[in-house]
Amino acid sequence: MDILSKIRVLQGERNWTDYKLALEADLPQATLATMFQRGTPPKVDTLQCICNAFGLTLAQFFLEDESVEVLSESEREMLAAFRKLSPKQQQSLIAVFKE
Repeated sequence: MDILSKIRVLQGERNWTDYKLALEADLPQATLATMFQRGTPPKVDTLQCICNAFGLTLAQFFLEDESVEVLSESEREMLAAFRKLSPKQQQSLIAVFKE
């Protein structure tokens, strides 16, 4: 996988400039400029910041299957709360959603 190309694709999908990506990822713009100019993939911590900006996990970033659905922050919160429930509580909640 060409990591830099994937970052460019994700930027293009959002119409983000390098400046916007730097802002969203809370990275110095020089970090991104150097990375793209030299053609070197980012370090893991930098890639994590970039993924966070795009609303992706590292695992989602590296998946080849493009059909992965990205969860919103509220959906992530709901899933985290759901996972803390007992199996019986989970089934009850599923039943409510099916009604």
